[in-house]
Order: sequence, then structure tokens, then C-alpha cells
Amino acid sequence: MSISGPARASTQPGRDGLWSRRLFSLVVGGAVAAAAARVLLPTTASDLDAVRGLAWLATGVDLAQRHWRPRRTGRLVWRARVAGRHGTEPGLVARRSLAGWVGLVAGLAAGSTLTVGVISTLPDRWAWVAAGRPVLLAAGALGLGWFGYREVRFTGRLALTASGIRDGADWYPWSEVREARPGSRDRQDGVRLHLSPGRVWPQVIGGRGVTVSDERLLAAIEHVRVRPEMLAVGLPVTPPEPAPKPVPAE
Repeated sequence: MSISGPARASTQPGRDGLWSRRLFSLVVGGAVAAAAARVLLPTTASDLDAVRGLAWLATGVDLAQRHWRPRRTGRLVWRARVAGRHGTEPGLVARRSLAGWVGLVAGLAAGSTLTVGVISTLPDRWAWVAAGRPVLLAAGALGLGWFGYREVRFTGRLALTASGIRDGADWYPWSEVREARPGSRDRQDGVRLHLSPGRVWPQVIGGRGVTVSDERLLAAIEHVRVRPEMLAVGLPVTPPEPAPKPVPAE
């Protein structure tokens, strides 16, 4: 189904409504990369040795926090301008939860310290290590900057627009979403998207990383999936509430 009108995401350079968002994201990413480089590049081989224990600690904290399942009582919020991949358009946004922020920081710390810890294990007897170690650390700083850029680049953690579903930087057009089901509690919380035959494995979106419960997210996806043009009009949309759970008979 085609979407026309002013609410359609524009892809013309300079007119897609994203230039200010891109600029802000580049500034944030550059600041993160510069701060990381200032910390990492003066680091000596002996300093790197002290990071090994910290790497194990950060990794353990990251693994432990993934078992935290806080209550999620938030709702999808209407936004007239949702920054997506190629433009801005109206949509419903799910904010990142406290558990999502904790997971983001813990994962970033674990990945950074583990990378530095691995670099510290490179033996000095290899001729290229002395010159290559600063290059590897600089690459790690650039990676952190790119991570910061991607986190600021989009509106909210998850968004439903007339074009499709955006979960982080991943994009699922409505034309490819065949069905949405609750995720498996035994493996991972969230909503499972069953996509077109070209994508074999279902994709899990939402979960503990957003403030919206799986039930509310699932109800909104199923409501919008059959009529995505409702989000292209540009008028506020109130997502439906999930059906109440049946009360067991006594």
C-alpha cells in the first residue's frame, strides 16, 4: 500500500528532516570517540595489564544484569516527527527502559574492557605489537564513537511508523511482517515477528529494553499492521490496550 502526503518519509537530500539529527549524532559520536581516545591512547603496556581483571568483572556484571526483569508499565507515545533510517515521519515510540539503559552501559563497559584486555595479552616479542597497539586502541575509540552515533541517531528505542517497525537500527517494513506473537519466556522476552518467506528466522523486538510491556506492544503492532496508513495522516494515534486476561473459573 502506497503512502502519500506530507507525512510520507522524504528521502530527498536536505529535505528529509534529518540533517539536524545527523549533525547532532556526529557531534555526540565525535565527542565519545575523542574522550575514549584521550583515555586509551596514552595507555602503556603495563597499564593494560591492570585492565584484565576489570574486563572479567565488567563481563560478569553484564551477564548478571540480563536476568533482571523489571515491571514495564509504559505506553507507546505519539510523535509527529520520528527520526528513522531515511527520513522523519509520524509514529508511535517506545522509550528505552531503565533495564535497557543499564544493559546498554553494562554491555558497552564489558565490550570495551574486554577489547582492551585482549589487546593487553598481545606479547611484546611480536615486532608489530609496539606500533600496532595504539592503532588497535584508536580503532576501539572510533568504534565507541560509532556506537554513540547510532544510539543518538534515532528517536526512541523502538518505533512504529507507516513505513514499518524500527527496533534500534533494524528495520522491518510492514509488507514483510506476516504475524506477531508473544516471545518465548523460556528464551527471550519480547514480541516475535514472523516475516516474509525470504527471512527464515523470526525476529524478537522490544522486551526488557523498552518501557512498554509485550502485551501492549503486540496489541499495537497487530492494530497497525493491517492499516499502517493511519500513522501517515499526521494526526495523533492512541494505541489500543491489550485484551484483558481471562479470569480462571473457581
